[in-house]
Amino acid sequence: MIPENQTSSTDFILLGLFSSSHTSLVFFSSLFIIFILTVTENALLILLIRRDSRLHSPMYFLLSHLSFMDILHVSNIVPKVITNFLSGTRTISFASCGFQIFLYVTLLSGECILLAAMSYDRYVAICHPLRYAMLMSDSVSMLLAMGAWLVGTLHSIVHTAYVLHFPFCEPRVIDHYFCEIPALLKLSCVDTSHYEQGVDVSATIFLLIPFSMISVSYVKILHTSVKTLDAPGNTADADNIVNGKYVRME
Repeated sequence: MIPENQTSSTDFILLGLFSSSHTSLVFFSSLFIIFILTVTENALLILLIRRDSRLHSPMYFLLSHLSFMDILHVSNIVPKVITNFLSGTRTISFASCGFQIFLYVTLLSGECILLAAMSYDRYVAICHPLRYAMLMSDSVSMLLAMGAWLVGTLHSIVHTAYVLHFPFCEPRVIDHYFCEIPALLKLSCVDTSHYEQGVDVSATIFLLIPFSMISVSYVKILHTSVKTLDAPGNTADADNIVNGKYVRME
């Protein structure tokens, strides 16, 4: 346990993932390597999309935003885990905890919306290839990406501000390796049952709506692909759709 004189009254204590054993050192090394690989691979993907003009299409534009969200996701959590392990402390300030929650919820919400937008892009490309340039223009792609960020940010602001206004009981020990809403609610000194129901409803909406859109999109894609393959004389068109030749029509 961290001595009291090392923490302020507003700090939280993260129990974390690792102890000081040699086994934990192996797991820590693996986590560090995976973190570096994740950041590097996503950064290279973004760089490749930006530099290769053949990849300047709505699908890859949205994919670059998804990769950027993945970089922020791991960077929001893993560096603090690494810092605490190397320094031998387990504390996190109130402001840092609030920022972790804000970024975590923003990225989770934004990724759900972005995945739905990417499924819509594939639906238009395969089911309406001749209208793709109009339905998925650069401005539409930008609106979809910015909408994912905006909705995710607004959703996160509401939850972050609400959860941080609760009073927290001592000791402020979080049985986790980063700050998240359910972990903080367990430390609250007041009844949070109504808010927890709101969190459940919110999470269900942000999962169910994108999941439904993705499912419908791919069902329609499958139906169109089967219908195209079964139609006589449309083999060449089917090959073009599969190979993505109708993805961008200028």
